[in-house]
Amino acid sequence: MGHPSVYPTGTTIYNPEKSWGGYTVFQALERGAVLVDMNGTELRLWEGLHGFPNKILPGGYILGHSGERDSRYGMQDMVDLIQIDWDGNVVWKFNGYEHIIDPDLPPEWMARVHHDYQRSGNPVGYYAPGQEPQSIGGNTLLLAHTNLHNERISDKLLLDDTIIEVDWEGNILWEWRCSDHFDELGFDDDAKTALYNNPNLRKSGGGMGDWMHINSMSALGPNPWFDQGDTRFHPDNIIWDARESNIIAIIDKQSGNIVWQLGPNYNTPELKHIGWIIGQHHAHMIPAGLPGAGNILVFDNGGWAGYGASNPASADGVKNAWRDYSRVLEINPITLDIVWRYSPYEAGIPHPTDAFRFYSPYISNIQRLPNGNTLINEGANGRLFEVTVDHEIVWEFISPYWGKTVNTNMLYRAYRVPYEWVPQLPRPQETPVLAPDNTQLRQPGAATPGFASVIRIDGTRPYKKSGDALCVATDSEDLKRSPKLFAVNRERFAPLTADDWPELAAQQGPQLLLVGAERCVHCKSLYRQLETILDNEEYRDLPSHYLDADHHITLAEQLAVRTLPTLLWLVNGEEQARLSGAQQPERLRQWLTEQQS
Repeated sequence: MGHPSVYPTGTTIYNPEKSWGGYTVFQALERGAVLVDMNGTELRLWEGLHGFPNKILPGGYILGHSGERDSRYGMQDMVDLIQIDWDGNVVWKFNGYEHIIDPDLPPEWMARVHHDYQRSGNPVGYYAPGQEPQSIGGNTLLLAHTNLHNERISDKLLLDDTIIEVDWEGNILWEWRCSDHFDELGFDDDAKTALYNNPNLRKSGGGMGDWMHINSMSALGPNPWFDQGDTRFHPDNIIWDARESNIIAIIDKQSGNIVWQLGPNYNTPELKHIGWIIGQHHAHMIPAGLPGAGNILVFDNGGWAGYGASNPASADGVKNAWRDYSRVLEINPITLDIVWRYSPYEAGIPHPTDAFRFYSPYISNIQRLPNGNTLINEGANGRLFEVTVDHEIVWEFISPYWGKTVNTNMLYRAYRVPYEWVPQLPRPQETPVLAPDNTQLRQPGAATPGFASVIRIDGTRPYKKSGDALCVATDSEDLKRSPKLFAVNRERFAPLTADDWPELAAQQGPQLLLVGAERCVHCKSLYRQLETILDNEEYRDLPSHYLDADHHITLAEQLAVRTLPTLLWLVNGEEQARLSGAQQPERLRQWLTEQQS
């Protein structure tokens, strides 16, 4: 289960035809901010510029920090947020949140910013068409820290999370404090007891409880839910996630109250299909102009987090939820359906035995790209990769930057930006990088592949595929079936049950019946194609029905459905034609046209 000792770094896979080209910026541990192109060319190092995280603004500006507070007194407190131009000049700085007096150190003003910040003009800090962040001027949202006592939470000193909004001149215009909303967070009695006794205590400052550890914060921005009248999703409202409590929440910007929430518990009927989200990072709403706009993306780390009842993994109920692999989830915030997912299953990894091969128990982030791909930062391993909607890896980069005092190549966050955002650089040449065959890859001096001799043993039986060979039960089928990947529009596709079948069979004229399951990848693909086709005028009046094969197995068997999805064309209640399995759009249109004629 160890990390290999020898492996390539830099860009290891690159398919220019399928990836979304641009520059990628990230913080190289204990070095500074780094900008690379798709081939991994090291275009610039902003040496010494801290990044928690670093972000690029149009015009070649970069955001970061001049330093971090002494860890004897602060925990992940950056002293400021600064903006640097391409030539290295500081053009903006904010450090005016708290006046800090630490023992043996000169007093100074600090921002105490950590984990996230956003510049007005763009809600999430990465590229979205028509939503450019302001490079000069504008307000900035910052996630910050303050220390306080709150006996309702714990009798220990707390490290509380705050969100502040500042203008270009550094004036604080708005502030929100997490501890003020403790009663809204939904902790049960077991969780409150565990939290009171140990609010995730850290050694800094003589001991303080990092009780929530909010690690992501962004505005919602324009979105379809608000356009449809749901005020919980006002564009100014703010979404955040807290790794220690397993909570994702949206707060009303005006009142500060929580108006939408996932967690801290995921065993309710509404959330069971999602599964337990643990230690998550970078929960945000996909901004308008990008595929999936309005859905929530989150890097569900796994690892260890949460408060609750004690169990064999947690005697005191702190960090009482564990999982040894990660997931990337795209969730519809209205229906709570999982719209898209990347997990060990989609990566083709045996589960649970090898699920750790996609696993970052801390840090990490994701970004939706304009072509529908998703950039994933598996931060603990220093691995960045871009996948298509069908989970194909079309770009991969392994960080070669190892810490000077910490033995890791971790990447907290990474962002892809358009070439146009850095006009000082010529557009780079994009050269494909083909992955080698790892079974044939050898170091210089090592023997070449191939057996010197082969002896065939008579009487042996051939090897067969068996999960039992892995010593523990594998449940890839359960993992495959677990999420609800999409939701059928029940107004366009009338739900069908065994009780409804006689009535449907008695109807005159043509009827279309889709037999599928909302956890089926191919059903999702076919359904999306059907939605588009049936919206055309020639099909708008076609009665269409949906049979959920997971919940109505007997009727599906009665209809002799052996493959999902299956389309049945019925005329006067009798089957006239069927089409099974995933289909290309052209073939689906052709089949429907044939039935209409």
